Amino acid sequence: MDTILKELLSNISNLHDIPQGAYNIRKDGKLFSRSSTKEIEILPKKNKEGINIIVSPETKNQSIHIPVVITQGGFDDLVYNDFYIGDNSEITIIAGCGIHNNTVKNSSHQGIHTFHIGKNCKVKYIEKHLGIGQNLGKKILNPTTKIIIKENSYFEMETVQLGGVSYSNRKTNAKLFENTTLIVNEKILTCEMEKAKTKFNVELIGNNSKVDVISRAVAKDCSYQEFVSNIIGKAKCFGHVECDGILSDNAIINSTPKISAQNTNAMLVHEAAIGKISADQLIKLMSLGLSEEEAEKRIIAGFLS
Repeated sequence: MDTILKELLSNISNLHDIPQGAYNIRKDGKLFSRSSTKEIEILPKKNKEGINIIVSPETKNQSIHIPVVITQGGFDDLVYNDFYIGDNSEITIIAGCGIHNNTVKNSSHQGIHTFHIGKNCKVKYIEKHLGIGQNLGKKILNPTTKIIIKENSYFEMETVQLGGVSYSNRKTNAKLFENTTLIVNEKILTCEMEKAKTKFNVELIGNNSKVDVISRAVAKDCSYQEFVSNIIGKAKCFGHVECDGILSDNAIINSTPKISAQNTNAMLVHEAAIGKISADQLIKLMSLGLSEEEAEKRIIAGFLS
């Protein structure tokens, strides 16, 4: 692996070399390396770009790495990945996309991921995004995630935008059946003129289904962030959305949490709070010897941790 590929993989997937187990590494629109296991099969799609990841029932304590990297300017990438998780499985999926663009041309990646979660499963999905490069070319990332969770299953999604992404528009749509849980933790950092949009749409279809969406946003300089969520309760269910943001300089954050109860036993809650770093927090850290800039960085890092 060259230096740029190693840097991107380290940041988005915590990989420092080719991983063991099941993985699929995509570079500049082409397969870089792939491996399947006895329990996890990764197959290329026949009619479009992308892969099918098939996890056998009863698969336990295994991980799948599927990072995407782009190292060229003026490159547009579109990929469709479908996950089929067999009943009674417990796995971790590490995805993410990193773009290195040192040109004046824009580069983009659009990943459309669909999860078919079987019964009695426990799945953790980690997706990190990063843009690096010093020139005027934009780094654009537009992920779409579709989640269908069958009975008695648990799905946890951690999505992180690490910085350097010029524009992102992430969409998540989920359907939850009986006795299922969806946990979403989103963390986004924008600087300069960057823009980030997020939209969650979750249907709580089955009794005792539950969703908890927590978004943490930090917008600096003249950046812009937009958060929209729509939780629809169609059964005896619980839904919670919390969106907290920190603003500095001339940045803007718009938050629109929406809830729709369509069953008398649906309990739905939303919260939103946006503001600047409090002076008390800064003063306390500065009294311990930190500069104002160091104190602000420490507070932001803690907020996004």
